Amino acid sequence: MRILVLGGTAFLSHATAAEAARRGHDVVCAARGTSGSVPEGARLVVWDRDLPVPPAELLEEPFDAVVDVARHPSRVRSAVAAFPGAHWVFVSTINVYPDESTPGLTPATSALREALHDDVDLGVDPEAYGPMKVACESIVRHGTSGAMVVRPGLIVGPGDPTGRFTYWPARLADAATGEPVLAPGSADDSVQVIDVRDLATWIVDSVEGGRTGDFDGVGPVTPIGELLAAVAAGVGAEPSWTWVGQDVLAAEGVEPWSGPGSLPLWLPRPSYDGMLAHDPTPSFAAGLVTRPVEETARDTLTWLRATPDAVVSGMTRERETELLSRTAQTP
Repeated sequence: MRILVLGGTAFLSHATAAEAARRGHDVVCAARGTSGSVPEGARLVVWDRDLPVPPAELLEEPFDAVVDVARHPSRVRSAVAAFPGAHWVFVSTINVYPDESTPGLTPATSALREALHDDVDLGVDPEAYGPMKVACESIVRHGTSGAMVVRPGLIVGPGDPTGRFTYWPARLADAATGEPVLAPGSADDSVQVIDVRDLATWIVDSVEGGRTGDFDGVGPVTPIGELLAAVAAGVGAEPSWTWVGQDVLAAEGVEPWSGPGSLPLWLPRPSYDGMLAHDPTPSFAAGLVTRPVEETARDTLTWLRATPDAVVSGMTRERETELLSRTAQTP
């Protein structure tokens, strides 16, 4: 197949292009080429998507499929206009759903946010991300001959530019046996991650099979205590977990989710009980297969050690030690 990956130089789009090339497909990556290189076996065609008309080189031969990860409606609109006859896989996000508190939702049971059809700078309005993706989904559905929409949750693994999950393999790899490690909230809180390589594999499977419809790109729903134990096992650590409740964390000014001073993967409850607890059953039935978290953690650590400038979000060890000394409570 001749596959156009819009992107292909970073994280999910790079992993998707790499998987497609590994299978022997003719893979073209269209990107500015400033955020990295395309994988071996793929070919880069430079396209700044702020320019609505793609380079003539992309229009010489038809593509069988297009994979797009964009968030700007104008860029998706231009690409759909240029390649309407291809089968599309559009990578959206679970942020299209307004209900973040109800566990077990699926694309069939979830409402969508109101679409935002204009391009918005997320530095000015970060809440525009989900609504813009809703608009992008609609453009793809109505402008192509067939499309699959994939809505990932938290994508993790080697190459992660956010550093959220990455905090945990990095932290635990340095933990001595029996060392207290600060864990956020309750061990029973649900979390949900998907390895970037598993998502990329499923996307390429779906391209090959011409799959259509809306699906959540999510892994199994797992108590955070089990997930962190799996991360520890994957990096060969045996820490002593010290769970600190969310009220204490909030009072101490600890940020959830990501960023400096945060405890990644922690989300306030019950407001976010559903954000990392989507029902993955429809996606598994459509062929999604996920690997053990232990493997993801091990490979993420290997990548981190080989990539000195990789982003690792979260609080410092000094801040963790301070919090443990003042707030630690074992349930």
